[in-house]
Amino acid sequence: MKKDEANKARVAKIIALLKKRYPDAKCALHFKNPLELLVATILSAQCTDERVNKVTKDLFRKHTTAEDYTRTRPEMLEEDIRSTGFYKNKARSIINCCKKIVQLHGGQVPGTLDELVALDGIGRKTANVILGNAFGIPGITVDTHVKRVSYRLGLTKQQDPVKIEYDLMDFVPQKEWTHFSHLMIFHGRYTCVARKPLCGECVVEKLCPKLGVVKS
Repeated sequence: MKKDEANKARVAKIIALLKKRYPDAKCALHFKNPLELLVATILSAQCTDERVNKVTKDLFRKHTTAEDYTRTRPEMLEEDIRSTGFYKNKARSIINCCKKIVQLHGGQVPGTLDELVALDGIGRKTANVILGNAFGIPGITVDTHVKRVSYRLGLTKQQDPVKIEYDLMDFVPQKEWTHFSHLMIFHGRYTCVARKPLCGECVVEKLCPKLGVVKS
């Protein structure tokens, strides 16, 4: 069996095991439409999903359309999102992003990768979150958990998120891209943690070369 075929077979086993381990794996951010997910994802940078969900509970009542964000005063939005950290930059990104959505897309969040990454504050990671969870378009989201777990599993040796994304696309079936991201994030949060991974409790331990894992 060729190396690529072997990796695809191994990844299929990993996905099956992780699905059993994390049957409820999904996007942890609360949202009802693409705009809410876009704003929540911008706020989630360097912030926990739990904190973001607390902030957006009130924020989404105040702002229901992209136009609403363009009309708000920056200092008011900054105050509303202050607890998520980096609030000045995030407020600027949200307002400028929504201005482009209004000007270029009639107030509706666009549904393609190229259109999304052209918006302020939206990179490939954020775009794939929106596409996969709000539009049902498969995408691999490479956050810190996916980066760490993918390396330990020997699925990539890259450090750049975009290169990691492309490596994973070679081994993971396209229809699984979005759910695979959720599974890897859950696994990184609860088992394959950064400092002391719980290898003894890991359902994919026998399939993992444990690259970079320091033995205690």
